[in-house]
Amino acid sequence: MDILRFITAGSVDDGKSTLIGRLLYDSKNILIDQLEALEKQSKNKNENGVDLAILTDGLRAEREQGITIDVAYRYFSTPKRKFIIADAPGHIQYTRNMITGASNSQLMVILIDARQGVIEQTRRHSIIASLLKMKNIAVAINKMDLVDYSEEVYNDIKAQYEMVAQKLGLENVNYFPISAFHGDNIVDKSQKTDWYQGETLLEFLENVDLNQSKNNDAARFQVQYVIRPQTEDLHDYRGYAGEIISGNYTVGDEITVLPQNIQTKISKIETGGVSVESVFTNQPAVIHVEDDIDISRGDFLVKSDNLPNVENDFEAVVCWLDKKELNEGNKYFIQHKTKVLKAIVKEIEYKIDVNTLDKIPVTESIKLNEVVKLRLKTASPLVFDSFENSRDTGNAILIDETSNSTVGAVMIL
Repeated sequence: MDILRFITAGSVDDGKSTLIGRLLYDSKNILIDQLEALEKQSKNKNENGVDLAILTDGLRAEREQGITIDVAYRYFSTPKRKFIIADAPGHIQYTRNMITGASNSQLMVILIDARQGVIEQTRRHSIIASLLKMKNIAVAINKMDLVDYSEEVYNDIKAQYEMVAQKLGLENVNYFPISAFHGDNIVDKSQKTDWYQGETLLEFLENVDLNQSKNNDAARFQVQYVIRPQTEDLHDYRGYAGEIISGNYTVGDEITVLPQNIQTKISKIETGGVSVESVFTNQPAVIHVEDDIDISRGDFLVKSDNLPNVENDFEAVVCWLDKKELNEGNKYFIQHKTKVLKAIVKEIEYKIDVNTLDKIPVTESIKLNEVVKLRLKTASPLVFDSFENSRDTGNAILIDETSNSTVGAVMIL
């Protein structure tokens, strides 16, 4: 069963947390003890006697103020698919949290208050979706109950957003008239919108195509752990454990070990302790190779007919997440999945206005929440695909050398 990672985005009080709570509640993904606790803590109760928003608002300040501050992750599943949901804050000052959550998502659900229509924050989140090369957008026009489930209001907002999507080049945009509070068209079809003939939001999420990367068929495997027991029974055993990031691998495949650029062949594949002939995307595996090669954690094993980039000087778009300012010459660690390298900011080319996507000349230090295009130079070569071709191998994070905290979300160009 595959996994869909998606993020909800919208302005303050558009109903993002309530929507996620509704998905969990109506799909029967809430345990009895959770439901009992929910009923006791609920203030803004619906007809079921619960406040669905507090399922995702985990911080005390969030519950007290009725807002979302940090990105909250929730997990649920249906017979068709597993889901990881990121509930992003709507406040402008928490834009960095939203970008971080979105960079790891395959789809964005943008909520629009039916009473307000397309507003500035709607455009801002749509621009971020464009910046992150999001392939699928679900526009959930929420609070339809407060406009008497008007088809005219729905069509007017849909027309407004179509202009935004066209300007930003967003493709595969789908629209849903919903009420998160009452549950209309989220898990179950609503009789109150008999004029709407499309899928429910959950049906769309269950069936949307996840093969979004242009480089989706390229075989990518990064070593997470070198298995070398050196016991009497397994004296010569050497396997390389990890997850198949994309593509597939078969015993006998010619592969290249990167960044060493050494060719070899796969001699054996194991998964779950059992030898198999082939493994596919998202499967955990232990790969063995024919030759005795020095392979370490963070190295890539890729098929020789479709190689990624191997560079120590490259361009990237970075969302700055730290209160300490970013300047040319600053040194950090860059973490690319399991690989960690020393890096230096070689050049800051320009800032990106997340409201317009305009390029702004850099005249001072880069501050919290700003998005920039820059050049990074690493101490040794990094193995990557561009973010546009592969979100999995095209993103990374910058880490402060002193505090060991994440300071930047990186999209490699």
